[in-house]
Amino acid sequence: MKKWMNWLALAALGLLLSGCGYNEFQGKDETTKAAWSEVVNQYQRRADLVPNLVNTVKGYASHERETLEAVTRARASATSMQVTPEVLNDPAAFQRFQQAQGQLTQALSRLMVVSENYPQLKADASFRDLQSQLEGTENRITVARQRYIASVRDYNVLARSFPTNLTAMAFGYQVKPNFTVENEKAISNAPTVNFGK
Repeated sequence: MKKWMNWLALAALGLLLSGCGYNEFQGKDETTKAAWSEVVNQYQRRADLVPNLVNTVKGYASHERETLEAVTRARASATSMQVTPEVLNDPAAFQRFQQAQGQLTQALSRLMVVSENYPQLKADASFRDLQSQLEGTENRITVARQRYIASVRDYNVLARSFPTNLTAMAFGYQVKPNFTVENEKAISNAPTVNFGK
């Protein structure tokens, strides 16, 4: 009878440990880190394209100095940040990273608008190639961010759900920050359309 009780106690302990979610936290944390690495990889790919793009535009539109300098500064800011997986657990650092990348996106958008004013630049084969690579990279960034957002959602659900939230509290697993839209308030308002009378 005592042997039967020991087996029963071991089985109950095994069930209790399997339901605590510790191993699931490890798996989801690694998935989140891998997804983050891909986001950083794609942002780096974009940053690597910027110098060639700026130099190509400079050859045709050198008097657009302010725009070119803005792109260069934004790239320097975006690439100067230390983007380790620990950033995932620091909402303030994550926000700074997101802001720096947003500034680079805006500066590149302005550069593309400026390029519309230069037909010879738009006809340049290397510019078209760089523009195509940049567009492809922006799409890759979007996909990588979507995967990261999904992995963070899964991790955060685990960290906030019962009974795994008890494991999260016991081992200090915090909810991870996620990407947000910079001007969330502004985009929640419908645009005003006035067709005149």
